[in-house]
Amino acid sequence: MLISNKTYDILKWIAQILLPAFGTLYAALAPMWGLPYGDQVVGTILAVDTFLGALLGISSKKYNAATGSEEN
Repeated sequence: MLISNKTYDILKWIAQILLPAFGTLYAALAPMWGLPYGDQVVGTILAVDTFLGALLGISSKKYNAATGSEEN
C-alpha cells in the first residue's frame, strides 16, 4: 500500500518535529506545574514516535526500491 507524498510529508513532520517537541514540552512542564503522569505521557509519545519513524523508514525503503531511486 502506497501513501501519497503529501501524507508521507505530513507524517514525517509529525515524527520529526511535532511529537519530539510536544514530548519535551510536557516533560519540562509536568514537574513545574504538577501535570499528571509525566513519565507515562512522555514514554507514550516516545513509543508512538519511534513506531511512526520505523513505519516511515520502511515505507521510504519500499518506495525507493520500487522506483529504483536511492535517498541518502
